[in-house]
Amino acid sequence: MDKPTTILLAEDEPALGQIIKESLETRNFEVLLCKDGEVAYEVYRKASPELLVLDVMMPRKDGFTLAKDIRAIDDAIPIIFLTAKSQTQDVVEGFSIGGNDYLKKPFSMEELIVRINNLLNRTKLQQSSSLLQIGHYKFNFPKQLLQYKESDEVQLTHREAHLLYHLVKHKNQVLDRSLILNKLWGNDDFFNARSMDVFITKLRKKLSEDDSIQIINVRGFGYKLIC
Repeated sequence: MDKPTTILLAEDEPALGQIIKESLETRNFEVLLCKDGEVAYEVYRKASPELLVLDVMMPRKDGFTLAKDIRAIDDAIPIIFLTAKSQTQDVVEGFSIGGNDYLKKPFSMEELIVRINNLLNRTKLQQSSSLLQIGHYKFNFPKQLLQYKESDEVQLTHREAHLLYHLVKHKNQVLDRSLILNKLWGNDDFFNARSMDVFITKLRKKLSEDDSIQIINVRGFGYKLIC
């Protein structure tokens, strides 16, 4: 049996959340149920789910705010909003934030499952054409996998994958240190800068099989991936 797809479900109505969770689990999904947006954000950072189902009206952090925070560091993960709101401007806001689909309550579980499968299938098609070449390495950013020639694939952490992605997109150019710190760490203070240095060291080690690849420190500016 294939490994279950992990879905993060943020829903503050306990009964509805449990119904959705149990229904999805009967379809071979693994569901991480969170009762508010702040908890959901922490779970997202630790678990790296493959799709998000977010209720719009939640305590502590609403679904729109949660989606904005996640989109600041991840522009690929599919997001479905659940809402009791029906105003056109709310739908427009949801899509403008980066939502991929929008389902109004009440809804049928079959409709939610169809929309989830459609988004996952679309994402798989995008992933199949998203392999990035770094010297003799193949980098699958959506799956966070790095492979040297025909050797085994190496699983990257969420932050390693996003940092490498930005380095690759700015290949042979300087990647601004403050910009990437604010994007991936939330601010560019001293402690986050030291954390970024550690991640750069980890990436250098994971790319060390190919002598043509270097990640150099451009003092006072940032880093440059030379390939």
